Amino acid sequence: MKVNLQVQPRTVVGKKVKKLRREGLVPGSIYGPEFKSQSVSVNYKDFTHAYKIVRETGVVYLNLDKNELPVLIKNVQHHPVSDIILHVDFRKIDLKKKIQTHVPVKVIGQSEAVAQKGGILLTLSNTLLVESLPQDIPPFIEVDISRLKEIGQEIKVADLKKSEKYEIKDPSDKVVVSIVEHKEESVTPETVPPATPEVITAKPEEGAVTEEEGAKPAVETKPAEETPKPQPPQKSPPPKPQERKK
Repeated sequence: MKVNLQVQPRTVVGKKVKKLRREGLVPGSIYGPEFKSQSVSVNYKDFTHAYKIVRETGVVYLNLDKNELPVLIKNVQHHPVSDIILHVDFRKIDLKKKIQTHVPVKVIGQSEAVAQKGGILLTLSNTLLVESLPQDIPPFIEVDISRLKEIGQEIKVADLKKSEKYEIKDPSDKVVVSIVEHKEESVTPETVPPATPEVITAKPEEGAVTEEEGAKPAVETKPAEETPKPQPPQKSPPPKPQERKK
């Protein structure tokens, strides 16, 4: 199935591309060997429709200025929150020359080691590097795990089915999937040191509620000692009268 996509030359760059997105367009760039990079824009709905069909392994034919350019879709950038597409790159290709590109791995079948023996399937390689003509790039590489019957078994690149249309360029001993033993994690209760009593030196605010109703204040304040009342001065006894001389 041939997929075409209409694109327009783009002169708006930098922060001004926000205006294009508000108009329902996706900014993009075309690059490739022996091709001068060019900025373009594409209708958002048209692009998402084409992308669902070809993803990043199928050929798309861009219609630009009455020219038809075969490309692969690469580097689709999404907004981290809304997930809307912010930018896309188109890799210009030559249909008569082989290229290398990464192809996703697709796990098929059911493993006896997982279903009956409690093993855990680990996918160690999500993509594999493939070389082929652009129109012969597979949409995915199938990995059949039904051959994995024991825990500890694995499938390497050398174990995958060969094809006349493409060649996997990853090392033959690269592990794609493996079955590992399921281990229960033992949880050892941690020793919690006794809590150090909190010393409060600041005066609590008015209206503050203590942690426990009726609890005593953290710091008790001794009442100030009473100042003794002043005593009235004592009167000295009157002097004794002197005796008269006879």
